[in-house]
Amino acid sequence: MFEPARKTPKRPGAIAAALVVGSLGMLGLSFASVPLYRAFCAATGFGGTPQVAKANSTEQGSRSLAVRFDANVSRELPWRFEPEVPKISLRTGETTTVYYKATNLSDKETRGQAAYNVSPDQAGAFFVKVACFCFDEQRLGPGETAEWPVVFYLDPALEKEETMRRVEEITLSYSFFPTKAPATPKTSAEAGQKPKS
Repeated sequence: MFEPARKTPKRPGAIAAALVVGSLGMLGLSFASVPLYRAFCAATGFGGTPQVAKANSTEQGSRSLAVRFDANVSRELPWRFEPEVPKISLRTGETTTVYYKATNLSDKETRGQAAYNVSPDQAGAFFVKVACFCFDEQRLGPGETAEWPVVFYLDPALEKEETMRRVEEITLSYSFFPTKAPATPKTSAEAGQKPKS
């Protein structure tokens, strides 16, 4: 008579090791999830994330769309921030430059960085930035005003995309948030002083 093979019981040490490895793997994935999500959005345009290119478009399309510009500032950042023009009409493949103007309304230097997206979401895969102030932290001195360019084009491939057929207007939206100033390094005299007791 045939007897089924008996399973050997797993040792508690092997189970504990597997749980530790699994937990460390999940912890690693949780730290990697934000950069991986950003990379995915940048590569696919998911969530209205514009694409980035190093050169102007070499291809011209035939369709024109309206591009609207939106500007927002966090309450913690004392800036006035607005586009040079609220809206333009743009043919696919045509590279254009639009300026945004920012003014520091405070009496001290402030710093900010812009977050950005495009709506409707499916347009993100076809909205291509060549240059943008949003890639770097921006600083404004007390009462200072600056104009910053954004250079972009609409990829002519959008003309073949079914989800873009009924889209007539795209909105590029920026939101500025404050960034912290780097800590001021101590002078050698201050660094050598003993704390007062």
